[in-house]
Amino acid sequence: MATCGEVLVKLLEAYGVEHAFGIPGVHTIELYRGLAGSSIRHITPRHEQGAGFMADGYARSSGKPGVCFIITGPGMTNIATAMGQAYADSIPLLVISSVQSRSQLGGGRGKLHELPNQGALVAGVAAFSHTLMSAAELPGVLARAFALFQAARPRPVHIEIPLDVLVENADALPHSPPMTLARPGPSVAAIEQMSERLMHARRPLILAGGGAIDAAPALTLLAERLGAPVALTINAKGMLPAAHPLLIGSVQSLAATRALVAEADVVLAIGTELAETDYDVFFGGGFEIPGALLRIDIDSDQTVRNYLPTLALVADARLAAEALLAALSQRSLAPRETAWGAARAQRLRLEVDAQWDAPTRAQAHFIHSVFDVLPDAVCVGDSTQPVYTGNFTFNPAQPRRWFNSATGYGTLGYALPAAVGAWLGRRAAGKAGGPVVCLIGDGGLQFTLPELASAVEARTPIIVLLWNNQGYGEIKKYMLNRGIEPVGVDIYTPDLVGVARALGCAAESVADEAQLRTALATAAGRQGPSVIEIDEHQWQQSLGL
Repeated sequence: MATCGEVLVKLLEAYGVEHAFGIPGVHTIELYRGLAGSSIRHITPRHEQGAGFMADGYARSSGKPGVCFIITGPGMTNIATAMGQAYADSIPLLVISSVQSRSQLGGGRGKLHELPNQGALVAGVAAFSHTLMSAAELPGVLARAFALFQAARPRPVHIEIPLDVLVENADALPHSPPMTLARPGPSVAAIEQMSERLMHARRPLILAGGGAIDAAPALTLLAERLGAPVALTINAKGMLPAAHPLLIGSVQSLAATRALVAEADVVLAIGTELAETDYDVFFGGGFEIPGALLRIDIDSDQTVRNYLPTLALVADARLAAEALLAALSQRSLAPRETAWGAARAQRLRLEVDAQWDAPTRAQAHFIHSVFDVLPDAVCVGDSTQPVYTGNFTFNPAQPRRWFNSATGYGTLGYALPAAVGAWLGRRAAGKAGGPVVCLIGDGGLQFTLPELASAVEARTPIIVLLWNNQGYGEIKKYMLNRGIEPVGVDIYTPDLVGVARALGCAAESVADEAQLRTALATAAGRQGPSVIEIDEHQWQQSLGL
């Protein structure tokens, strides 16, 4: 007899799932019955939050959904933060949990791991939560989840399986191949209207977000056809190569960029929420789009949030960009203003580069040094000062090379487990070579420090760049800037190099650029994880800044 748990594993295999992240518990062992004999590799974190962050990093680097097996109760409360981060950034996560038997749901009888309503718990961090009331429902609810991942705005999905359903006979369930959904194409009429606007634009501008990553080739050609500067959100970094003359970067929160946006007569916003963490990171307000706003998004609701559009189109970003490019290739465009396009983008870049202070320049130099030694690296960042700096100053050569938790939800501790997942996802996507770098502060690392042991166990050779300023440096800066005496930010910082070594990692401290470059080159050839500690003050002093 094949149980529901065993058939679930087979169905996940059919959907192309190669990794599952979770911590086995007494309420999930039936999920594992079929796992040992499957092709799915199980990764064990040290905390369910780590499982969610690993699955998130896996999804971002591979483009495939991350899958988690989670126990009832504490497992679900532990993973909720990771689901919140994934929800905020539109990352496809499939969270499969157990729950009490059907007769005991919501009973309040003091059962092990009992929560009154797990679905209500995750309602705000999941696209939907479904309780499987019989094994027969399993193929349908999985199809619903993967339909969301494939053809809608991806976000976490929670499926909970009662303990008695997990062991239910599922021999009769169909084993047909899963369906693959096509993403929605653009309306011909809407493309015609948008093309007309763009054709007559004299100062066009493109704002692209993470939802448009797969549209990068068409969007680059569209920008070149229009002579339109391009601003990218943090999750969209790399859509245009770093040296592209039309690339503005990710500096939408700065006054110089806002002045450029105000000059644009037609703005094409594609795959972006136009949200605070990309367009107003200093929380001052004032980002305005006075020109005609054309919005393209796969989520109809999102096309009218934050900024009301002149025209809106609900469609897959790649298909829409290709349709716009095809339409505009057949038309004569109005002449662009001579000071626009590449000339205006270059002027902006010079204005922005001139305003950085010494700490920012030191951190930017640090990031560029890392990528100079490791040009093919993927950098997974935490909410830490050099990450914020890199969000402004660094532009990778390709997409999916720079992402972090400073966007959206803004969690601490994200980067370490997410880097483990990113390394696995990069290999699952068939991308050989190129290390995965975790950029994290000493405060953030202490949120998920035990996941160093997970990285050792999973044999993931991630490189952890530990930016040590002996506290919560970014928050301390905010306090000082507002005239608040710092409280709670100068925390005790243990010997993190010693801790990393005790957990099985190679670890060392570096004091300057030469030592950093040597340590990076050595770490890149190592089979297991490495931790390289950089003292903020020593680094800045070594550069004479």
